[in-house]
Amino acid sequence: MSDGNSSSAPEPGARSVRYRLLAIALLPMLFIAPLLLGIAMVRWNGKFDALLTAKVNSDLTIAHQYFTRLLDKTGTAMDALGQSAEFRDTIATDRTDGAALAALLETRRKDMGLDFLFLTEMGNANARSDHWPVVAAALAGKSSTMVDIFSEDDLATISPDLKRKAHIELISTANAVPTDRKAETRGMIIHSASPVILPDGRHAALEGGMLLNRNLDFIDTINDLVYQKASLSEGSQGTATLFLDDVRISTNVRLFEGERALGTRVSSAVRDEVLDHGTIWLGSAFVVNDWYISAYEPIVDSFGKRVGMLYVGFLEEPFRQTKYITVAILVGAFLLAAAISVPVFMRWASGIFLPLERMTATIAKVEEGDLAARTGLERGEDEISRVAVHLDELLDDIQSRDRQLRAWNEELNSRVEDRTRELRLANDQLEAATKQLIVSEKLAAIGEITAGVAHEINNPVAVMQGNLDVIRSVLGSQIDDVRTEINLVDEQIHRIHLIVTKLLQFARPEEYAGAVERHSPAEVVADCLPLVQHLLNKAEIEVRQDHRSTRLVLMNRTELQQVLVNLIVNAIHAMPDGGVLTLRDFDCSEEGRPGVTIEVEDTGIGMDEATQARIFDPFFSTKKSEGTGLGLSISQTLIARQGGHLSLASEPGKGTTFTIVLPEAD
Repeated sequence: MSDGNSSSAPEPGARSVRYRLLAIALLPMLFIAPLLLGIAMVRWNGKFDALLTAKVNSDLTIAHQYFTRLLDKTGTAMDALGQSAEFRDTIATDRTDGAALAALLETRRKDMGLDFLFLTEMGNANARSDHWPVVAAALAGKSSTMVDIFSEDDLATISPDLKRKAHIELISTANAVPTDRKAETRGMIIHSASPVILPDGRHAALEGGMLLNRNLDFIDTINDLVYQKASLSEGSQGTATLFLDDVRISTNVRLFEGERALGTRVSSAVRDEVLDHGTIWLGSAFVVNDWYISAYEPIVDSFGKRVGMLYVGFLEEPFRQTKYITVAILVGAFLLAAAISVPVFMRWASGIFLPLERMTATIAKVEEGDLAARTGLERGEDEISRVAVHLDELLDDIQSRDRQLRAWNEELNSRVEDRTRELRLANDQLEAATKQLIVSEKLAAIGEITAGVAHEINNPVAVMQGNLDVIRSVLGSQIDDVRTEINLVDEQIHRIHLIVTKLLQFARPEEYAGAVERHSPAEVVADCLPLVQHLLNKAEIEVRQDHRSTRLVLMNRTELQQVLVNLIVNAIHAMPDGGVLTLRDFDCSEEGRPGVTIEVEDTGIGMDEATQARIFDPFFSTKKSEGTGLGLSISQTLIARQGGHLSLASEPGKGTTFTIVLPEAD
């Protein structure tokens, strides 16, 4: 036996037809093609990075060859000078004060671009054969040119100017190895020595050197040689640097506009790889203030120690942008092709699954209650179209019968609603009358009780006050012994009198209405502040006043002061740890009638919704043992009697604002 709902439920396979057809049509375009494109892009990106690495490695090879050629050139020039006839003749003839030899060496030093050039003799006390392998080799008869690191004292011994030129202040550099040094005082020297035999047969060495610290011609020549014009993509920039240890002593990398980054240091990662392990660094590195495709190789001195690095590199950003643009073009081309081809595939596929899909959607709408839903397909030659038309005819019959049932149901509901509405209206009227009666009875009872209690309390209070006066007269001068106690009793009697007066004012407000006058709200507020100044001082409360009203209000001045003082005192009590009390007044208009608004705002503890709902109820107080709970109720009565209203806005923890709105005095 079949279920009654199974005939209208769509078969799960009906919707899968659409997905299968779409998968067949779109799988190559939306899955296989992006996958192949992604694999190709990843491979291309790797090849691109490898090409950049090969490029910078080739640049480093050129820089290394130039550096090596400079060493060879210096050594060749030293050998040529040592073997020249001019040098030999000068040595042979100038054996007195050596002035001619010194002049010749100074002239040739300048011609060769050296920073120092002198003759070191075997056995001379100034000979450095015990210290420098280059000099020792020359004294042994072999020419040698190497890189050596001269200390500050070595440079000073040669020339104070050389010492000053080598001095470079260190600049704090991110990612560098921490150091306590403030300056680099050593000098990196291309150190060359050539053997010389003196006329008397003794061995000597012709020793010279070129300081590479601040040697900008040297580093700029490397940069120009490696990165010739148009050798890099537009926007890129080639750089070259010579390091002493990890400090840039000669570079064309810019720290700021026009200032070279001398004294900055290489990152700890590069230092560890090149100086500590002696390998060549190839890849991306952060150089001073940007990323560069970089190559570093160690520099070894005559003692075989790694003492510095030679660096070349070019700005990475233009090449990165080129990659991004290429990727964006490829992705954009793919998306464009997909945007053109996918609609074509969808249109072709819709001719197959559209009739079936419409029937499924129509059945779903009918199940949701839309009996007017139809497939809207015209009768065709295929089986699916005929089934769709037959479905529409069946739905027409169902809708007609449903319409009749709904009409009968609506008529019945209408009769029930009419009767229910009448009962609800009668019940609402009864509840309203009952509530009004209860409120009236409560207020009348409270008024009678309050008036009776007040008058009954006034009689014994008057007797107490009279007897207190008799005690004063009887005691005479002896009253000083109990004056404090007498004054305390007098104050409490006065307090009772004030409470009774408030009770009577609440019970019979019309009997306590004073003469009304026109007043400026700002003046009344100013008169109220001295009355509460002692409370403000105790709580360390800042008072802010904002008086912008230009109109007058018509009200008894004492009553308006009473209302304001009550609100200010409540605000002070709400800020036991201090805060800001804001008193403001401004002109307003309510229902087309001009008026004045007075606001008393505090930054105190605030009130929850339950407290706000009862705050104006008689005898309701949040001060527990303090207060009578009549202040706000009386204040609301006084304001309402003048045609105004008193309201509040509060939020727990953020403070409370009481708002008085009074009409303008005619």
